[in-house]
Amino acid sequence: MTVYHIVLFKLKKGTPESTISQLKEAATAMVGQVPGLQKIDLGPPIPATAARAKGFDYGLIAILDKAEDLKGYAEHPAHLKYALQY
Repeated sequence: MTVYHIVLFKLKKGTPESTISQLKEAATAMVGQVPGLQKIDLGPPIPATAARAKGFDYGLIAILDKAEDLKGYAEHPAHLKYALQY
């Protein structure tokens, strides 16, 4: 069964756009590296819903083949390299 892993996060104050671009590149590059990871996408709230974002700057959706793949994704070096930096 396909799993949708959804994460909302807040960037550190003053995070430059270049850093956000690097994060996006690193995230999308995990597809093909992390077993079971089909797709990953992230971005800011759209203006129409930004007022309901409750201070979150970005959302991430990782689509995985099955629930068991989530553990491998969470522990994979490509994920750990960026997971706690932002």
